[in-house]
Formats: sequence, structure tokens, C-alpha cells
Amino acid sequence: MTAVTATAPAQPLPADWRDFLALTKPRVMSLVVFTGLCGMLAAPEGLHPVLGFTAILCIALGAGAAAALNMWYEADLDAMMKRTSGRPLPAGRMDRQSALHFGVGLSFFSVLLMGVATNWIAASILAASILFYVLVYTVWLKRRTPQNIVIGGAAGAFPPLIGWAAATGEAGVLPLLLFALIFLWTPPHFWALSLFVRSDYAAAGVPMLPVVAGTAATRRQILLYSLAMSAAAVAPWPLGLAGPLYGTAAASLSLVFVLMAAQVLANRATEPEGMAPEKRLFAFSIVYLFALFGALVVDLRLMA
Repeated sequence: MTAVTATAPAQPLPADWRDFLALTKPRVMSLVVFTGLCGMLAAPEGLHPVLGFTAILCIALGAGAAAALNMWYEADLDAMMKRTSGRPLPAGRMDRQSALHFGVGLSFFSVLLMGVATNWIAASILAASILFYVLVYTVWLKRRTPQNIVIGGAAGAFPPLIGWAAATGEAGVLPLLLFALIFLWTPPHFWALSLFVRSDYAAAGVPMLPVVAGTAATRRQILLYSLAMSAAAVAPWPLGLAGPLYGTAAASLSLVFVLMAAQVLANRATEPEGMAPEKRLFAFSIVYLFALFGALVVDLRLMA
């Protein structure tokens, strides 16, 4: 008689440092860190270099913590999408409890360090950004409404406000405009991506706008938000908060953005193979934000 041996359930493989780094979404973090740094450098008051570095480190750690908690909560969704199935949790390289502990620990550490190193206003805004991304966007909105990325986009708009507050201990009109700029930039940036990975979101049951409203409606919304974003981008110049160097850069970059959004609107493709305008807009949107914030710092600091 042949003995039957029970098969033990698969256990996650031991995670290494690269898996913990992947939890922080380092490519997304780079933009968060840059906009936070620009917000700090644009402030009228400077920080000691060591304190400034510490503040930017806290912004990076806070963003990484929010990303880790997002991956912990969305491990089931990530497993259903080709784009995210290789992440540490769905790929089985890490257990969910490790990701949760890592995200929570990093959250508390980043906020406490920010408060001690700079001020508690900046720390409070950092805490609010983490909670907003995790609780409002990830837990509440992501699976419930096609407006998830519109409202949830506020989470990624906090860094310049945090950087400014770290240097000054308060908010101001310029960082609030930068907050509005990123808030309005997020929908066209993310919807351009979601158009050519729409099948992934549909398979996972995530109600992204292209899945719920279709490609034509999404393309219209991309153009409308691009126009609103452009107004927010140029606004610091006529308001006297930035000079002509920034104003020229903002107007030029925004014009290119709107023209590319118009190309997306004119496209009729429904399959990823025909969505070259959408892919170009997504790639340019990242360059746009880096260039715009860089121009602001040059205008306010080097050209003063």
C-alpha cells in the first residue's frame, strides 16, 4: 500500500532588502522627494543642510511607508494584475505581516523624526499625507469609485507643502498652488496609464475611469484636467509669486502637455497597441513635473 504524504502549504520565501525596497515604490518616491525638495528650496527661509537632508529623508520614508501599506492592503489586487503580480507579496517573497509591520514602523519613525528635526507642523502634514493615501485612497476610494484617483491624488500633492512647512513652520500661497498643481496633474497622468493597462484593472475589478466610463470619456477628462492643471501651473507668475523664467517654462511645458492631451482625445484606439499618444503623454507627464518644479527653484533661488 502506497503511503500518501500531505503537501505543506506554500510559505513565503525569506524576503531580502530588495523586497523591502520594492515595497516603498522607489520610482514613485523619486518624484515625491523631488517635489518635496523643491518646496523646501522655494521657501523664503532656509534650513541647515543637515536638517534639510533629514526633512527630505522623512518625506521619502513617509512616502515609502504609505506605499508599503498600500501593497499590504492591495496584495489580492496586485496578484490579479500583470503589471503588479511580480511585487513581493503576490510573488510570495514576503508575508503580509512583515509588510504591515514595515509600513507602520516606517510611518511612525518618519513623522517623529520630522517633528524632532524640523517642526510639528511639517510632521502633522506628513502624517496627514500618509493617512490620506492609506485610509482615504487605498482603503476607501480605490475599490469603490472611478473618482478614486481624483480625490486620492491629494495624497501625492502634499510633498511641496511639507518641504515648505519644514523650512518655515507654516503653509503659504505658493505651496498651496503647488499642491493644486499636483492634485490636477494626477488624473491626466494616471488615466493615461490606466487607458493602456485597462484590462488589468478590469480583471481585478478596480473601477478605474476607463473601465467604468470607457475610453472616450476618459480621454475627454484627460484634456479637461490638463487645461485646469495648466492654469494652476502658470498662476504663480501673474500672482507675483514667481518670475518670468518660471512663467515662460510653465506656459511652454503646459502648452505641450495640452497638445499631447488633445492627441489622446483624437485617438480612437481601444487596444494598448494603438495607444501611442497615451503612452507618450504618460511619459511626458513625469518629465513635465520634474522640469516645472526645477524651473521654479531656479527662478526663485538662482535668478534672485
